[in-house]
Order: sequence, then C-alpha cells, then structure tokens
Amino acid sequence: MKGAVLLVVLASAWCSAPPPADPVILELGEDTVRRSEFTRHLAEVESRGGAPLDPDVRGSLLESFLEERALVLEARQRGLLKPEASAADEQKAVQKILADAAADVQVTDAEVAAYYGTHAAEFVLPETVTLRQILVPTQNEARDVRRRLLKEPRTFEAIAREVSRGPEAPAGGFMGTFSRGQLPEELESAVFGLAEGATTDIVPSSLGYHILRIEARQAARPQGLGEVQERIRTRLLRDKADARGREFVASLLRRAKVNHAAALSGPAPS
Repeated sequence: MKGAVLLVVLASAWCSAPPPADPVILELGEDTVRRSEFTRHLAEVESRGGAPLDPDVRGSLLESFLEERALVLEARQRGLLKPEASAADEQKAVQKILADAAADVQVTDAEVAAYYGTHAAEFVLPETVTLRQILVPTQNEARDVRRRLLKEPRTFEAIAREVSRGPEAPAGGFMGTFSRGQLPEELESAVFGLAEGATTDIVPSSLGYHILRIEARQAARPQGLGEVQERIRTRLLRDKADARGREFVASLLRRAKVNHAAALSGPAPS
C-alpha cells in the first residue's frame, strides 16, 4: 500500500513538474537547438530594425531559422564543422551541403528550347541609338554651333572637341549606345524620332544646351535561340538547384524533431 502511494506521489510530481526553462526546439540526430538560440536571433533582427517584431513575423522568422540551423546540424554530423566554428564557417559548410545536393542537376537542350519557346518576349533586343553630342552653356553658343553644322555637318567631331563642355568632348562628343529609358527624358524624346545620321535641334536641359547626332540606330529585334541558349541554361540550372536545395532542407526537417510551440511560447527578446 505504501508503495502504491509512493508511485502516485511520484507520478503527480512528474506531471506537475514545470517545463524546462530552455527547451529544445530542433533535434537532428544527436545535435539540438534550444529556444534561447532563437531568442538571440530575434533580438539581433529587432536591433537591426529598431522595433519589436509582430507575432506573425516571429513565426516566419522561426521557419527560416529552423531551416538554416537544420543545415548547420547536418554539416556538423558530416564532419564539416568544428565545435568552435564561426558563423562564416557555418555559412561555407551550408553552401557546400546545398551545392552537393544539387551536384547532379542538369538542363537538356530540349528544356532550353522549350523555355525559349514560351518566353520569347524576354529575348528581344530593344531599339538603340548611338550618339555624339555637343554641350554648351548658353543658347547663343548653341545657335552658333548649329549654324556651323548646317554649313558643314562633317565637322561635328571637330566642333565637339573645340567647344563642347561635356565629358565626352575629347572623344569627339561620342556618348555611346542607349536604349529607351537610359537617357534624360528631354534627350530621349529628341533622338529616338530621328534617322541615322541626323542632327537634333538645340535641346535645353539642366546641364546646358545640347546638339546631338545619331551615329547609328538599331531597330528592336528578337534574339535567336543560339544567342541566348547559354543564358537560359544558366537560369534553368539555378532554378533547378534552388528547388533541389529546398527539397533537401524539407527532407532534413522531416527527419528532425521540431517543437514550434516551445520556440514561440518563450518571452519576447528584451
């Protein structure tokens, strides 16, 4: 009878025992992560943002934290990390694990061609113009330049070297090649409507007064598969590697023991 009473007392004490102050929230093999580690992580995030985190944000951060720590625990079990490893060492080890997980990823020519066929709009070279300019500080100087060019258009480069205040003056005013959206609005509207070899009227801007010549223009055109296939292959390889990495992390978490409730039930970072 006394033994039975003792068992009841022990069972009662066991059931009423308080939960551990720092519970395990992730266990993978023999390695664990405790709530205090997640609390420190939250404190670091809050210190960078300068404000307390909403509960929903803490939940989202927990998922990414668990994924990252699961990879670190896996790296330890593979012997890629020493006990005193730094955060940089952990990052290198995680990158190696993810690279190994995606080492056999391949992209076939058929996949490249299929992507090209369904994303043709991504592979169109925009309309471009190649420009020279003469930039002067006053409208009277610009008018004088314009008169000289009307008499002898071939002197554009020489005049640019002589009077232009633009940084490209030593190169005869050569600015380079531009597509729409790369030039100031006033210059863009002046040059994209002109034919190759034409010279603009005087174009005022906050920098002064411009006169531009269209050295060359290239109409928009679609790029052929041969021009873009390596770019597509690289993109598809990256996408497949990312997907393989996500699958690998998910497999780690399926093997692990995860306690979301314990992680989120602790006190907010102070």
